[in-house]
Amino acid sequence: MPQSSPPRTVDLVVPLEVYADAAALRTACAARAGLSPRDVRDVRIVRRSVDARRGRVRMALRALVATEALPPVPTPHPRDLPDLTGTAQVAIVGAGPAGLFCALELASAGIRSVVLERGFDVRTRRRHVADLSARGQLHPESNYCFGEGGAGTFSDGKLYTRSKKRGPVEAVLRDLVAYGAPERILIDARPHVGTNLLPRVVERMREHLRSAGVEVRFGARVTGLRVRNGRVAGVVLADGEVVDVPDVVLATGHSARDVFDFVRAAGAFVERKPFAVGVRLEVSQARVDRMQYGAHAGDPLLGAASFRLVVPIGEGISAYSFCMCPGGHIAPAATEPDGVVVNGWSPSSRRGRFANSGFVVPVDEDVLGAVGLDPADPLAGLSFQRRIERAAFAAGGGGFTAPALRARDFVERRISRDLPDASYPRGVQPGDLDDVLGPVAPRLRRALSRLAERLPLFADEHAVLVGVESRTSSPVRIPRDRDTRMHPALPGLHPVGEGAGYAGGIVSAALDGIATARAIARRAGTRVHAVDPRCGGPPAAAQYPTAE
Repeated sequence: MPQSSPPRTVDLVVPLEVYADAAALRTACAARAGLSPRDVRDVRIVRRSVDARRGRVRMALRALVATEALPPVPTPHPRDLPDLTGTAQVAIVGAGPAGLFCALELASAGIRSVVLERGFDVRTRRRHVADLSARGQLHPESNYCFGEGGAGTFSDGKLYTRSKKRGPVEAVLRDLVAYGAPERILIDARPHVGTNLLPRVVERMREHLRSAGVEVRFGARVTGLRVRNGRVAGVVLADGEVVDVPDVVLATGHSARDVFDFVRAAGAFVERKPFAVGVRLEVSQARVDRMQYGAHAGDPLLGAASFRLVVPIGEGISAYSFCMCPGGHIAPAATEPDGVVVNGWSPSSRRGRFANSGFVVPVDEDVLGAVGLDPADPLAGLSFQRRIERAAFAAGGGGFTAPALRARDFVERRISRDLPDASYPRGVQPGDLDDVLGPVAPRLRRALSRLAERLPLFADEHAVLVGVESRTSSPVRIPRDRDTRMHPALPGLHPVGEGAGYAGGIVSAALDGIATARAIARRAGTRVHAVDPRCGGPPAAAQYPTAE
């Protein structure tokens, strides 16, 4: 038996049968660590992902290999927050991940905030989402995009981010586990909570904030900024109420279009930002599983397979998949009564019949100019979004029915006579997607034509394109200073998250909110929160870099 030594971290790739067999996995980890299997007392997986490259399906792992028993993984629990009293110093506009994590980080530093959310609490919001899906009844302030938890709450709950060096990703995941997210998200390379579980996580986070003294208000739509002596002095609500605070955090999400109007009215300029639009591409999940996993398709160790598509279409432009939902559903994500918008979500089990993903192309100056919009207008992208959403509504015939085509028919420029089954709850109607998408359609057609050559699954008569996927990100950015994180023309205004143009999902939005909270705390001279490792997840998961 060797002398006691710190656990060794190893990276290895093993066949599924080895991963499923504890003894075989221990032997493989011991060999990778340069130890004899009989000397290994404990093995702990701290990162895992499926490796299906080169026609072989294996598990890529990062493991701690120890000659002594490893200490138990600490039980996740919420942070210990101080009792916050007195007047709120920060107004946070929006209760999505950027806003909630900003409030949590401020509370950890002893700074009381008030969170102002235009939509409803997550339980009420669930009923409103069902009204749209089942009956075509849109609640303009409470839907897939607006309300507690933000757009991600009812659109899948994917927690991975392609952003690098953006902040404490593992700390965000540990906080979510502390509020009830499954512990597997601490080790999965592509963590996912699921739309059925995430609402409860959000609810527990809100109640924890309230118990510390953070005020969280629903049905509180901000319609203006108060400015005094060239600096933000508070916000004005739709009912005329004024909330006086020295700092305002705008965490409003990518669909709160009215925000840009009152930001500009207050003297803060905005700028056009690159974004992409397209369709939801839906195919059979069983076909995706067979394509990715071959004979291993259906293995419970693997679950539903995902895919990622990037198709160059010339001149430095590519079409790409976005927000891929294995075993998922297409959802109606409209926020306006005359526009169709689609998104996707998956339950935690990912056992649905279909796989869907956004399939989108960039909207650049050529696209905007082709429809008569001025690329110099910072709101031109927003106008283009609204234009294609209204065209989709008209093409679907109303009631939030979505226009759709078989992928092959779209490539061959004909209208489908009938359509395959689709998961979109409002129903699909054959429609001319060229009329809906305008100058974006030829780019998508070129991409699907090229895709058909190597991956016909995504461009044949069984694949369906559902329009339109228009809210991939905000088409507008609200500028901010790199160090102060305030708008350069309006001190005290802190743009954060997706709506301001600085994030692209739950985790990146949460990280952005945290970074702004820390900037506010530093300026106030208060202690910036250091994450307690007891907040969830093995210390090793935070100590060692990810295997992605």
